[in-house]
Amino acid sequence: QVRLVESGGGSVQPGGSLVLSCAVSGAAYSLAWFRQAPGREREGVAVRVSGGSTKYADSVKGRFTISQDNAKNTLYLQMNSLKPEDTAMYYCAAKTGWLPSLHAIEFNYWGQGTQVTVSS
Repeated sequence: QVRLVESGGGSVQPGGSLVLSCAVSGAAYSLAWFRQAPGREREGVAVRVSGGSTKYADSVKGRFTISQDNAKNTLYLQMNSLKPEDTAMYYCAAKTGWLPSLHAIEFNYWGQGTQVTVSS
């Protein structure tokens, strides 16, 4: 069983930065961030597998960075140069598979989400 608890969301102006955190308990080979805006499907943002490989959605490449602190059992998402279209509920997710996938259906465990709003 894996338990995930997100934190760090909030409101920020366009061009600003935020760091999301996800406290992880239990064993998982892949950890990822997803987001879902009102009226839209859940979208994979970034994934990190146990070996350290990462994969990003094209829409966030060069702006977002996924990282993990194993000592603190915490997953992070550093978000820079934020845009209004980044506004969404952000979810931490975990799966036991090794492949760096961004398909939500493959993830077994989900956090409750944290809201990110980018607006002037």
